[in-house]
Amino acid sequence: MLLTPHARTPRRLKAAALLASAVSVCLVAASAPAAPLGVGDRLFPHLGNPGYDVASYDLSFTYPGSNSEPLQAVTTIDAWTTTSLDRINLDFAHGKVESVEVDGEPAAFASADEDLVVTPEDALPSGSWMRITVKHTSDPVSSEDRDGGWVRTTDGLAMANQADAAHLVFPCNDHPSDKAMFTIRVTAPDGYTAVANGLPTGVDRAAGATTWTYRTQHPMATELAQVSIGRSTVVHREGPHGLPVRDVVPTKHREALEPWLKKTPEQISWMESKVGRYPFETYGLLMADADTGFELETQTLSLFERELFTEPAYPQWYVESIMVHELAHQWFGDSVAPASWSDLWLNEGHATWYEALYAEEKAGKPMEARMKAAYGASDRWRAAGGPPAAPKAPAPGQKIGIFRPNVYDGAALALYALRQEIGRETFERLERVWVSRHEDGTAATDDFVRLASELSGRDLAGFFQDWLYGEKTPPMPGHPEWKAVTAGRQGSATAGK
Repeated sequence: MLLTPHARTPRRLKAAALLASAVSVCLVAASAPAAPLGVGDRLFPHLGNPGYDVASYDLSFTYPGSNSEPLQAVTTIDAWTTTSLDRINLDFAHGKVESVEVDGEPAAFASADEDLVVTPEDALPSGSWMRITVKHTSDPVSSEDRDGGWVRTTDGLAMANQADAAHLVFPCNDHPSDKAMFTIRVTAPDGYTAVANGLPTGVDRAAGATTWTYRTQHPMATELAQVSIGRSTVVHREGPHGLPVRDVVPTKHREALEPWLKKTPEQISWMESKVGRYPFETYGLLMADADTGFELETQTLSLFERELFTEPAYPQWYVESIMVHELAHQWFGDSVAPASWSDLWLNEGHATWYEALYAEEKAGKPMEARMKAAYGASDRWRAAGGPPAAPKAPAPGQKIGIFRPNVYDGAALALYALRQEIGRETFERLERVWVSRHEDGTAATDDFVRLASELSGRDLAGFFQDWLYGEKTPPMPGHPEWKAVTAGRQGSATAGK
């Protein structure tokens, strides 16, 4: 799908504030050595790149039939320049670059840390359209000190690019503030099935191999890209309003997984009753034979470990609530992406909120009891991981280290306090307006604070300052008797991301 100016403009405006502060100090002259850049993210300083705004990605992968060998790949990026550029920095690591073209002409390139620095023949003026084509390999065997990127399954591959790992798979502007449209093509030997974000637009079979093509109908952050390659079956069913629901499952486990798969349409209807219509063109579960330790809300096709559904130790209500956690992310984190990674609590706090609300309404697990337990552990979570909206940086090489309890149940606790403070009716209206106002865009914590203040008719800046940035957990409105627990069990946090 071609990106229209209407779809592109809101994203450019929302990214502008984050990019502006970095552009003046980050752009380099052609004569200077290649150097990594960034958009100034507090947690990932070198993530993303200033000077341009990506409109679309066209990704092409050729799978060799082994998940221990590099894939041949071509990445084509269409973008607008937002300032004059002598060089173009892309985030890319863990692959070999064979050639780069800018607007059809060969361009010089060099690596600088985890950036691919491209030097076109001529400088690009501000406001110009550019097309960058990179021929490269994409290595599914991760380095020992990094997590994320390709996930090797028992029969193929999947992706887990959150938070800082899409550029381990393909060259990109790897920051959620720069959402774009995606076309993804995967060629694999006969016997494999490939599925990606969005809807299929073509299947071509030739010479013992098949090429599948998928396109998104809504912009997407790079960290939400998904490609499944495996000996899989795609199971189709219909969701609310005729929504196409498709699940990707290991063929040999299809029958055992069907009782779980058929729950999705009702869960979508439940979420729609809370926050409004599902925001994308399709949804489904990718059940991978892999040991990841997490589930992931990749846009329109959430990644799950198959054993979550086949391990008898997990209660049914727990598994269903985790399914809703990743589903809720389609609104909170995918459709409304974080402007920076410090805004992660907006993703995980809301997903945890609806996970807990579903467990309360469908399985009789009281929200208040979970929040009281979270309150008891909240001071410890803040000490270990930082307050919800100012999480501590992850350890080097451990990018998923930002996914701590402070941004899960700790952030859901702040939402519970907000509901206590402004009342259920205003809170529920806030949730609906939030996802509607920022649909297909990005938003920051300050945006949420302003909207909550607007809809409640009160200045809530002080309330949010204490709950989102304080070293200690404030008193809970309506529950002055709740106390922090200084030792013992920490309470629960979801296994999903």
